[in-house]
Amino acid sequence: MSCLKCLKYTMCVVNFIFFICGVGILGVGIYLKTTFNFSALVPSFPAMSVTNGLFILGIFITCVSFLGFLGALKENRCLLISFFVLLFLVMLGELAVASVLLMYESQIDKTINEELTKSLEKIEKNTTSIEWDTVQKTFQCCGVQNVSDWQSHVPDSCCQSPPCKDTYWKEGCYTKLKSWFDRNLLGTGIGVIIVCSIEVLGMCFSMTLFCHISKSGLGYK
Repeated sequence: MSCLKCLKYTMCVVNFIFFICGVGILGVGIYLKTTFNFSALVPSFPAMSVTNGLFILGIFITCVSFLGFLGALKENRCLLISFFVLLFLVMLGELAVASVLLMYESQIDKTINEELTKSLEKIEKNTTSIEWDTVQKTFQCCGVQNVSDWQSHVPDSCCQSPPCKDTYWKEGCYTKLKSWFDRNLLGTGIGVIIVCSIEVLGMCFSMTLFCHISKSGLGYK
């Protein structure tokens, strides 16, 4: 009985931590959505932006963690089995996304390049874009392939140091972004493995509590 109590409160604490993280991610998503329009970088897929991804992820983590917290605290079988099913579906979704990324890596790579080019071409002459300025300053790059993509209206964010006298960043943002993803691939993989491990533990904990409540004859509350 003491072990089950420990399991119950461990689930409550872990889900509460994830609830706080979910609220934080949601807050960052809302802030970025109201400040930047990153969907402008992928004009053909306006819904598939970083801000929308953070917004949806924050809502999902908040809802699922609240479900797990409440189910464990109240020892509610219905909430616990719902929590288990949602985590299982998330794991299937992660597996599907990983498979698609591996199978269509070259096509995705080509699409990103094309979308960045379209985004840059849509910017009018003698104007700039806060999204492109942010990317270029962050990754110290210029244009998609190089500075020539901007033709005659090169923005100040391409300059290595003011005043700007042909001292532009030599590498394009496409190359820089690709290099950044390649460098962080191992860290991303480790993070995914940790998340999957936590999800499996959450499924085991919820099912253990579910079975204990079933044996107790409490039924659905």
